[in-house]
Amino acid sequence: MTRRGSVATTLIVVCILLVAQVKGARFTAARAAHTGHTAHKAAQAGQQPVGAFQVVGHSALLGRGMNAALAVAGRYAYVGSRTDGSAGHPHAGVLVVDIARPASPRVVGEIGPPDEGNRGETARELRVWPAQHLLIVANFACSPLLHGCAQGVAVAPTFRFYDIAGRDAASPRLVDTYYPSRLPHEFYLWADPRRPGRALLYISTPYLGRAGDQLLVADISRARAGLVREVASWRAEIPDPEAYAYLHSLSLSPDGRRAYLAYLGGGVLVANTSDVARALPHPAVRLITPVEDRAHWGNPGAHSAVKLPGRPYVFVTDEVYGTFAGLYGAQGCPWGWARILDVRDERRPVVVAQYKLVTYNSAGYCSSVPQDREQFASYSSHNPTLTAHLAFVSWHSGGLQAIDLADPLRPRQTAQFLPAPLPAVATEDPALSAGRDKVVMWSYPIVEDGLILVVDVRNGLYILKYHGPHEAEVAAIRFLEGNSNLGDAGS
Repeated sequence: MTRRGSVATTLIVVCILLVAQVKGARFTAARAAHTGHTAHKAAQAGQQPVGAFQVVGHSALLGRGMNAALAVAGRYAYVGSRTDGSAGHPHAGVLVVDIARPASPRVVGEIGPPDEGNRGETARELRVWPAQHLLIVANFACSPLLHGCAQGVAVAPTFRFYDIAGRDAASPRLVDTYYPSRLPHEFYLWADPRRPGRALLYISTPYLGRAGDQLLVADISRARAGLVREVASWRAEIPDPEAYAYLHSLSLSPDGRRAYLAYLGGGVLVANTSDVARALPHPAVRLITPVEDRAHWGNPGAHSAVKLPGRPYVFVTDEVYGTFAGLYGAQGCPWGWARILDVRDERRPVVVAQYKLVTYNSAGYCSSVPQDREQFASYSSHNPTLTAHLAFVSWHSGGLQAIDLADPLRPRQTAQFLPAPLPAVATEDPALSAGRDKVVMWSYPIVEDGLILVVDVRNGLYILKYHGPHEAEVAAIRFLEGNSNLGDAGS
């Protein structure tokens, strides 16, 4: 067992996530204007899409609600939970779903207490490292307010590693627990393409204090033997007192030599991570983008940043919640959307295009938005997975978006999936589905054997087939996800 770090409380998680959204979508024109020194146009989704998503299969995930991240390995999918194992939250652990028959996925197991589904703890982020047959689950404290979790429960953040080889795939077996030295939020799994058996977790650790490091890199190559080693720690110095400059998430180039940093109100920067990729002793992470030349557009800012395969562009999403009864200041309409950055010159990323949902991401709609939608829904972009010419983006109450990026300067909607909501679930999301809007598409979409798997917080797991421009490209994909370099991402 690997143990490092201290107990993290629920309060820390709430503050980290919400301080970055406090002044939300309505930032000043002066700050919004700095987008990387180039004018750009906004493409809007609203016309009849030229393609469509076909529903192949659906699992309501026991109607529990509060579903979180998705991981897939072969015939099984694993789904985490945004809430905890308090009374009234049934099946709050990691659900195991048999997807061998995509038309009829079914829950066949659950990782429950004491490993998962504990009081005060969320199984928020999941990934599978197939080379070692390991399921990785990131756990940390969850919020009584945002997630309905138990109050006053001390939770130590962990990464738990489960054996999913052979028969253990349907009933994962805990083999190691890593206690990171700092509180994690999200992570990117990078498997070394040049050194089989080596893999790293790039963990965002957003700190309230400006002095704290916000990136932690852990070598998990020997996790099965109970050894996880922290090999790098870093932060960008962004001296802007008005910006919520916290590292929310990042992605890497397949070779591991570049990192694309989504620094919330601090914007988007590119870093050189070659030392880490090469396994040098005492590796350094070096900014390529000078802080003064970063692309930024005010708070809350960049949530996720993923590079287009083989092309010098980065696809960036925002994430903006509703006003949530005014508890955390002005957010809500027009929520957040997607931007495309030109990174031909990595020292100076430039916003060259935007993609919005017509109506919901338009400022003109905000004067007429229903109060419950303004407070308890989000029509914001969230997590993207990119093929060579398409972006599949979970867009909260905007469903799943398919965006044609053949011309990155003119992104256009090719398909949209809005499921019929379940009549009821055990736990509604207090911040995202407590009003009239009952669709909350949330996870990074995963493409496996040409099918797209995606999780809705409220309504469960969907298995879809995409029809439209570039569908042959999607059909040929064996495996692809936006938060690792596994499968086709490395090809």
